[in-house]
Amino acid sequence: MQALYESLLRLFPRSYRRQFAEEMIAVFREVDADARKMGNIVTAKFYLREITGLFRGAIAEHAQRILGSPAPFPLSSRRFTMRSGFRFPKTTALLMTVILAGIILAIQKAEEISAALPRDIAPAGPMWAPHVGILTTIVLTFLMVYVAGALGWIILFALRRSGVHRLSDMPTAQRD
Repeated sequence: MQALYESLLRLFPRSYRRQFAEEMIAVFREVDADARKMGNIVTAKFYLREITGLFRGAIAEHAQRILGSPAPFPLSSRRFTMRSGFRFPKTTALLMTVILAGIILAIQKAEEISAALPRDIAPAGPMWAPHVGILTTIVLTFLMVYVAGALGWIILFALRRSGVHRLSDMPTAQRD
């Protein structure tokens, strides 16, 4: 089966094979060994998934080379399409919500402690105006985070479009 897998890799563009073929073969060997230990049905499913994935991937790579940019491709599915980029785990949203709730509770507790102190003590540092409450602070914080995120996205979008990432793929001049 490995010989068939290696021959199907020839369907990919040459530059893609040079960059990824060895790693793809090594991963195939590892997963193949694991699948064989689990039985014939698991191994057959693995082979079918890999063969269809190779065909889809090769067609998608050729389409990308022709069109010049990744385009939505009807044969590719999210399951078989590898995307480079960082993605947060799904638990991150829950963790951030818990942290935000903790911060809100800490601020409320600090306001209670501040209200319980006698008023004849001089302030220790700069204080917010009395009309600025917790809701205003939260809204301002979200607004600042949103603006910072938008600026970061704009910078990353501009860098992706600039072609700087293609410099590593450029052939170097050979000196004799």
